[in-house]
Amino acid sequence: MGRKIAVVLFNLGGPDGPDSVQPFLRNLFDDPAIIQAPLPIRWALARFISKTRAPSAKKNYAMMGAGGGSPLLPETEKQAEALQIELAASLPGDEVRTFIAMRYWHPFTRDVARQVKDWGADEVVLLPLYPQFSTTTTGSSLKEWKKHYAGPTRTVCCYPFEESFIAAHVDQIMAAFDQAGRPENVSLLLSAHGLPEKIVEAGDPYQWQCETLVAMIAARVPQDWEVVGCYQSRVGPLKWIGPSTDLEVERTSKEKRNILIAPIAFVSEHIETLVELGEEYKLLAEQHGAASYTRVEALGTHPGFIRTLAGETMAALDMNDTIRSCAGSRLCPTGASGCPHADVVRQAGRAVSMPAA
Repeated sequence: MGRKIAVVLFNLGGPDGPDSVQPFLRNLFDDPAIIQAPLPIRWALARFISKTRAPSAKKNYAMMGAGGGSPLLPETEKQAEALQIELAASLPGDEVRTFIAMRYWHPFTRDVARQVKDWGADEVVLLPLYPQFSTTTTGSSLKEWKKHYAGPTRTVCCYPFEESFIAAHVDQIMAAFDQAGRPENVSLLLSAHGLPEKIVEAGDPYQWQCETLVAMIAARVPQDWEVVGCYQSRVGPLKWIGPSTDLEVERTSKEKRNILIAPIAFVSEHIETLVELGEEYKLLAEQHGAASYTRVEALGTHPGFIRTLAGETMAALDMNDTIRSCAGSRLCPTGASGCPHADVVRQAGRAVSMPAA
């Protein structure tokens, strides 16, 4: 009899209607990985920020339809279904089931952990839908999972440089280029969610992974294009990593360039892709005289992306170690202390250095 394999897809989550916008934001900003402050201060800030941001956020969610909620869960459900079909074909002797664990809204991680336990999984693979590792995304989701699930798991750390993942991005970019009429004088803006500088300085590998991916994509698109990595969605007064996407849109627009803008850290359509990239920055480009502005679609269920997820899952199942990243070894520079492999190394070091009994 084959194994029962649970593949748990981690993602951010999103409100399912106007009434859940403020509590969703409160959950987000109450995460110590997002606001690094003592509990009473973080609690107060989360409530203040969620209350003040909720009215504008509701308007943005309303722009996407879906009853004033986020399309992220339905998009993720399509990805989960496609992945389950792909894995079933690769593992015909096993029973594979995909689960979706959202960090800040339903289905909550705690509930999904209970479902996986009740299902009686023999193997559990934790698979983030965050291609690049960050302590604020995958790291936060892993910590939440460990609070609610005590059994053994296999963790996919990140997969930003997998061949099928890069090829899927390039395929989406070139499709958008065709849609725009194959213009000349192109600026390709590869946009990722930003982070405060202090998080990167503390050892988070996210920026390095994003910028390395930008260079890899740049090598595969027409060489006369300007290719720029940039960061969007800044919140609060802290200094964030740059360059910022809005300033790059403004600069390239003033130069009368044809802009292609692609999300490289978001794999599903949601508020940051459909509204921020699709509407707000488009208006900014028009105001500053861009020759054209074309948004590249998120990867969604692109076959290359689903193959990436399936390949990472299969590799995790085949490994002796419980953490997998690119090629099964540490991917990030040694200075990236936030990488899960750094924790493995630290734990191994402590084990080696313990005195004999």
